[in-house]
Amino acid sequence: MSINQSILWQVRHFVYNHFADTTLPPSIEDTAAYFNISNEQASAFYKKLHSRHALFLEPETPAIRMANPFSGIPTDFKVNVNGKTYYANCAWDMFGIPAALHSDAIIEAVCKESNEVVRLELKNGSIVQAAVPGEDASSSLLVHFPLPFSHWYDDLVFT
Repeated sequence: MSINQSILWQVRHFVYNHFADTTLPPSIEDTAAYFNISNEQASAFYKKLHSRHALFLEPETPAIRMANPFSGIPTDFKVNVNGKTYYANCAWDMFGIPAALHSDAIIEAVCKESNEVVRLELKNGSIVQAAVPGEDASSSLLVHFPLPFSHWYDDLVFT
């Protein structure tokens, strides 16, 4: 099947708008209905976007797992924006959601070492308040990426 490049990028735009509006990824059926195409065509668009790293699909399915910075499943990185709760894929993406939505945010992330919740308030793109149980968070926040970026797609779910 030939992929119409113009529609391909419209599908990507639709996916991101759907996440922004609903906090969830659109299903194949949602996308097919919106574009008045078959489920098979919508699936082909998702697969092509996945191959270009514009989306990340669940293995062996056309279900969207990630459209960075948005996660299609609950994670330890909650981002509250404009009364909605989004899930980010990782610490990096938890800052990407407010940036993508051009909004202030309250972020709650679970620290993997202590299992405590770190709470950040972002205003105008800057952290204005940070709360880490038992610490002065203003000088102690650190994000650690266990793998270099060049290896993130080796196993993106783990990364």
